[in-house]
Amino acid sequence: MEGVAWFTHKYVMHGFLWTWHKSHHSYHNHTLERNDLFAVVFSIPAIVLFMIGAEFPEYHILIYFAIGITGYGIFYVLFHDILVHQRIKFRYKAKGKYLKRMIHAHYLHHEKRTKENCEAFGFLYAPKKFDPSVKK
Repeated sequence: MEGVAWFTHKYVMHGFLWTWHKSHHSYHNHTLERNDLFAVVFSIPAIVLFMIGAEFPEYHILIYFAIGITGYGIFYVLFHDILVHQRIKFRYKAKGKYLKRMIHAHYLHHEKRTKENCEAFGFLYAPKKFDPSVKK
């Protein structure tokens, strides 16, 4: 899923659907963003796979793909929306080295307000170069 997320983020969100995603790179004071439409769109394959897998026993394996997509989506909401962007306010200070690196990589990604010249398109994988203690 991480490879699909990276590709989609770089070439779809920062590509032809930038009109949706740019709301996520802009300062605003409202709860929802146009970027949230991606959650709706990305839920469609999971729903379809659940339906096909449940309806046709020979395609039962598709349920596991749907579970994977759904699990990734849940983790995305918990990590990205709640932990990193604090869309639900709570006090939390990351302690783990890798978690700090993931959060730092995401903040570096958001330093750019345009779709060009961004880095750190991944979500769960953050290379060591994004470690906050590593100086550029």
